[in-house]
Amino acid sequence: FFSFQEIDARKISSTNLLERLNREIRRRTRVVGIFPSMDSYVRLVTSYLIEYSEDWSSGRSYINPKIITELQLQLAKTA
Repeated sequence: FFSFQEIDARKISSTNLLERLNREIRRRTRVVGIFPSMDSYVRLVTSYLIEYSEDWSSGRSYINPKIITELQLQLAKTA
């Protein structure tokens, strides 16, 4: 994937997105402080992950879905 010009290789090869996701989960759990049960903790984290996933799939991402489709077509031609 480093040979593709359309994608910024620094964003793909780093763990910045994962670290940002972990920081956001940590921030949200600190606001609550003490959870009454493990289920409430899991609900909070799961709801944030669902929101994060929906935001990413709705187009608010740094990689344009159109570019991804074009790259997949290029890969299919070379394979």
